[in-house]
Parts: sequence; C-alpha cells; structure tokens
Amino acid sequence: MPKRILQGVVVSDKADKTVVVRVERRFSDPVMKKTVRRSKKYHAHDPENSFSEGDTVRIRECSPVSKKKVWEVIAEGA
Repeated sequence: MPKRILQGVVVSDKADKTVVVRVERRFSDPVMKKTVRRSKKYHAHDPENSFSEGDTVRIRECSPVSKKKVWEVIAEGA
C-alpha cells in the first residue's frame, strides 16, 4: 500500500527533531454548496532540524518514531 503524502505549513519547530505541520483541505459543503476549509495538525520527524516556522513542506507516512510522530518530512513544498 502506498504511503500518503500531504503538503502543509510548519506552525511550530520548538521541539527537537520535530515540526508541527498544519495541513488544510477544501471541500464543498453538501447542503450549503459553499467551499469549506478544514485544517489538521500533524507532528512530523525532522532529524536535522532544517525546517522553521512558515516553511511549506511535504510529509509522508512512516513507521512510528514516537507516540505522536508517524509522519516524516521529505522535502520543501512548492
């Protein structure tokens, strides 16, 4: 099964080797027919501490690194 890849913005880089990434999704509300934005935050593994707040990054599913970290940063997003 392929690993999911998501793109989002780093909102926190305070923890060591960890970044918090906010991923936003857009969808049309079935009743109101209005575009709705929802976001979710993911903890991602950043072993070199190379990303900082405001960076757009891509994250990929991986085996668990810790209790909350099951994602890893793979590249700078476009």
